[in-house]
Amino acid sequence: MMSRYTFTFLLIFLTGTIFAGGIEFFEGTWKEALAEAEKQEKIIFVDAYAVWCGPCKRMSKEVFTDDAVGEFYNKHFVNVKMDMERGEGLEFRKKYPVSAFPTLFYIDYTGEVVQRVRGARPVDGFIEVGRAALSKIDRSEQYAEAYEKGDRSPELVYNYIKALNQAGKPSLKIANDYLRDQENLSSKENLRIIYEGMTEADSKIFEWFIHYNPQLIALESEEAVKEKIHQACKATVEKGIEFEYRQLVDNAIDKMKVHYPGKAEAFELESEMEYAMAVNDAKTYSKACKDYAKKILKDQPEKLHELAQSLTMHFREDDYAMKQAEKIAEDAAKMGNTYGYYLTYASILALNGKESDAVKAAEKSLKLAKEEGDHAVQNVKRFIEKLNS
Repeated sequence: MMSRYTFTFLLIFLTGTIFAGGIEFFEGTWKEALAEAEKQEKIIFVDAYAVWCGPCKRMSKEVFTDDAVGEFYNKHFVNVKMDMERGEGLEFRKKYPVSAFPTLFYIDYTGEVVQRVRGARPVDGFIEVGRAALSKIDRSEQYAEAYEKGDRSPELVYNYIKALNQAGKPSLKIANDYLRDQENLSSKENLRIIYEGMTEADSKIFEWFIHYNPQLIALESEEAVKEKIHQACKATVEKGIEFEYRQLVDNAIDKMKVHYPGKAEAFELESEMEYAMAVNDAKTYSKACKDYAKKILKDQPEKLHELAQSLTMHFREDDYAMKQAEKIAEDAAKMGNTYGYYLTYASILALNGKESDAVKAAEKSLKLAKEEGDHAVQNVKRFIEKLNS
């Protein structure tokens, strides 16, 4: 059996991370994007690209599809892709000149450029650029002064809480301080504050949110209310992970089961994986991955492939984890039937010491690679050469 260390080089083929949802780009005109940003009081992120630009293509493929990028940008921005050499991009360039591709614009709904960055960025760098843009347009300051002077009108408090949330600042204390002095929490103004101020599942406001659920649904929508519950439970899981406090994670899982059962099973398994990853618990992570693959991702080869990659990247020295990675990668390859999936499967087989099976999977990958072009073929051939040597 070949050592796993011998095949460390194979991990070059195992890129990507789990749950890669990526950026959701706005479908509509620039005028409509401005209106949507104003409605949500958000900044617009614009990917100003050209179709022939290599770095633009890499960002689209490797950065915009990343789960962490998607989570951050979808929460804080209205996201727009615009080809600078055709369509509306030609008009856009007259007001927002572009001298290099890609150019990453961060534009307020007023049309003012908050930040302009030239050139591609990796995942971490792209998120940091986004954070920098947010820090430049913190709307909470315009409400903070009035609040500190004693203004506790519902409109001011609501706008202050909303601005803090959008700037990524804590708002729970402001919401709590206001709501605990209210005699009628069911008024429309107070319901709006409960809705906006409910950011964590382990809070008194969450209890009020659930109590007034029917009224909040009438005020917003059932889908929006459920998503608020989901995001609050997720925030509590993240707090539990930050402080390595398992009880908070369990509390959030239990609340999802009661208040959002439709997403509870997936949420529980995802939370298990996130917590196990944070505390480096290979066994729990692997078991959760096994269940997640079987119950949630059974018909999603792309997600199965990412799950197998995650197991391999993080716990390749754990036998049980690698056993699960092999099975999940096999399912992804057979279901997706792409050269890349079979190449990942072959890599994991090799890491598990199953060299003859790895060769067979690699040969299958090579056949499929011929449909993708020379670059794909050369990737597989290099792998097979290393495997045979």
